Amino acid sequence: MLRWFGQTLTVAALSVRTIPQRLSSSAVAVIGIAGVVIVFVAVLSIGEGFRAAMANAGSPSRAIVLRGGADSEMTSGFPGGQADVMREAPGLKRVDNRALASPELYVMVDVNKRSTGTPANVPLRGIEAVALQVRDEARVVEGRMFQFGTNEAIVGRSATRQFSGVDLGSEYVAGNLRIKIVGVFDTGGTASETEIWCDSRLVQAVYQRGNSYQSLLASLDSPASFDTFKNWLTTNPQLNVQVRRETEFYEQQSQVMTGLIRGIGYTIAVLMGIGAVFGAILTMYTAVSTRTREIATLRALGFNTASVLISVLAESLALALIGGLLGGLAAYLAFNGYQTSTMNFQTFSQVAFAFAVTRSLLIQGLSYALVMGLVGGLLPAIKAARLPIATALREL
Repeated sequence: MLRWFGQTLTVAALSVRTIPQRLSSSAVAVIGIAGVVIVFVAVLSIGEGFRAAMANAGSPSRAIVLRGGADSEMTSGFPGGQADVMREAPGLKRVDNRALASPELYVMVDVNKRSTGTPANVPLRGIEAVALQVRDEARVVEGRMFQFGTNEAIVGRSATRQFSGVDLGSEYVAGNLRIKIVGVFDTGGTASETEIWCDSRLVQAVYQRGNSYQSLLASLDSPASFDTFKNWLTTNPQLNVQVRRETEFYEQQSQVMTGLIRGIGYTIAVLMGIGAVFGAILTMYTAVSTRTREIATLRALGFNTASVLISVLAESLALALIGGLLGGLAAYLAFNGYQTSTMNFQTFSQVAFAFAVTRSLLIQGLSYALVMGLVGGLLPAIKAARLPIATALREL
């Protein structure tokens, strides 16, 4: 057994060391595999970035209340009087005897993308003063907070980067809506940064909503208080609501989009991978052909068939490893942090986010590269292992 391991390591090391002698053909396999990894990681980083923007928007210490049966804020709604009842629920965090619960409105307004000038739906959220205490991660980083009772508004940092007409100091007009942008807020790159926030009373008046809201965001005493809060609301005969953890709500909101992107990414990777595998097969057949006499000599000297087979596979995997590392590095440098926006199919609103080339994606890309190298080297390795020694020694 030790002799076999020694033979195998020796032959495998020899195969890898001779790669520079076949530089042009080896480069074909490396570039092909690197290209697949770049596309694979880049496409999946869109889904990761979108998922992160949505998931990070939620906190385990907050709960969101919607009308029973609603699947998003757009399809929800309840009277203002019910919001007052909700504030009495146990499990709510209170400051100075005041419940940290923010009833809110959620409507869409049309803005234009900076990059293309095409129209996009951007959420306009009507909030009350307590909203910034509930969303304690939100910070006004430019300008100032808007004054309640006026037509002022603040806009998310990501929205100002992606959309025109909502810059600090500008006035946005759409139908009866006229708001002055007086501040820019930051929430750490979450989906909330795609929104515009203003006084809920203004939204109620402009869109003729009366005394009504679409959701209530509540700060809990602790994550463990969720069940107490939920049970009190869902069993209250005055209410017809559903209660969800904010983290679960946003995770569910991202499922359709991330699932679609992952499906596209894996499909593209498989189709491109087929081409890369053929490139690896041709490369390894070339390597076997140029090393025919060398392989036959090793066999004649007593090196066994398995050692020869593994040596060819080792060369193929080495090329795949190089391609995978180069592709992963290129994808990280080119796409990680790239800012863009896309539609959330749950609400048909735009969500601004950054591509996220994560460690998990890089590992997936490298693993896929090694699989391509293994598949691409298998047939040439079998051919090398089956070469008749006498015939091979007569090869030029």
